[in-house]
Amino acid sequence: MADSTAYIDDLASFVTASPSSYHAAAEVARRLRAAGFEQLDESADWAGATGRYLVVRDGAVLAWVVPEGADASAPFRILGAHTDSPGFKLKPQPTVAAQGWLQAGVEVYGGPLLNSWLDRELELAGRVVTVAGEEILVRTGPFLRIPQLAIHLDRDANAGLTLDRQRHTMPVFGVGDRGDADLVGILAGLAGLTSGDEIAGFDIVTADTASPARFGLDRALFASGRLDNLSSVHAGVTALIESTGRPDARAGHISMLAAFDHEELGSESRSGASGPLLDDVTARITAALGGTPATRARAFAASWCLSSDAGHSVHPNYPEKHDPVNHPVAGDGPMLKINANQRYATDAHGAALWRRLTEAAGVRAQEFVSNNTVPCGSTIGPLTATRLGLRTVDVGVPLLSMHSARELAHVDDLVALGAVAREFFAGAA
Repeated sequence: MADSTAYIDDLASFVTASPSSYHAAAEVARRLRAAGFEQLDESADWAGATGRYLVVRDGAVLAWVVPEGADASAPFRILGAHTDSPGFKLKPQPTVAAQGWLQAGVEVYGGPLLNSWLDRELELAGRVVTVAGEEILVRTGPFLRIPQLAIHLDRDANAGLTLDRQRHTMPVFGVGDRGDADLVGILAGLAGLTSGDEIAGFDIVTADTASPARFGLDRALFASGRLDNLSSVHAGVTALIESTGRPDARAGHISMLAAFDHEELGSESRSGASGPLLDDVTARITAALGGTPATRARAFAASWCLSSDAGHSVHPNYPEKHDPVNHPVAGDGPMLKINANQRYATDAHGAALWRRLTEAAGVRAQEFVSNNTVPCGSTIGPLTATRLGLRTVDVGVPLLSMHSARELAHVDDLVALGAVAREFFAGAA
């Protein structure tokens, strides 16, 4: 963590390896297995009690460390994040021919800044499932582009661009008619299959293929796709691996990374934060330690969830969109996110925990609150607090261009979030 260049380079590698939520979960699992975590099958009996484990459910991954000597009433320290990002998802029968061009039929996923996806080289990435039920991850590399209409054909484009979500967001990938290409067949080839007929279903999204980059004064700015919210997933997995080997780490709690899918859609799925995944896994951990539901309730009463998701830096071109007093600025540290209407789950006790963690990590921090005239977004924090009764605090790094195909953060904030996550897992506060 002390080497910020190494940390940012590793984050860039993580983002590059994670064009879809399924790839992100697989990359988290790969890193954890390499660090000695055992991957469990949800359909199998979990006989182990203490140790380091992980489980993958679709595009979500949970990983945890049960220290030696822990009992069933040991509290949890859960860092919650999400693996998905806004963009486009491939529709069934996706190959479309129009006016001599080959296009991909896509559906808007979440709430992307549509104009930011124009005129970029995009890839398709995700999973295909065979008729036999085998799941295979695929990615095309640069393959698609959503072309903008030339200014010569729309002289008013700079006065206000309006995009029809159906007609104007279909990317091109070639020329010809439908007989010249078959997107499902192309995905089958990438999966090592002989025909698209072998694919029974797919969950494929678009991703920007431009590499993450440092730039600006002192190369302190970092631009990348999917920082919302792979910046938090990366901080969590890195901290979970590093903190468990610290000689000063306290052994009185169970450390857990909970990286959910489908947050950008509202989290209501079997792998989302509103689903049963975290409830299922924590119940099985308690049972493996010889506990009961009542024992887990005692553990939860002393537990914490750090809901880590990206937030908004004040925008220099639109300062009126922000609270007039609380102006979080990129480079001044990760943010404590607060909302009177519980769109964020932070309360006064959470603010105190956050202060202790940032002081232990030796990093600056700042606060975010919405302008009263601007609707506030939300996170997995209130969902987790509501479903399980865990005391939860919402935090995250400040971004510009959130939900763009390419978002902007400050290197120092990204590194600081990783440092705070490490202190959280180590039990420093």
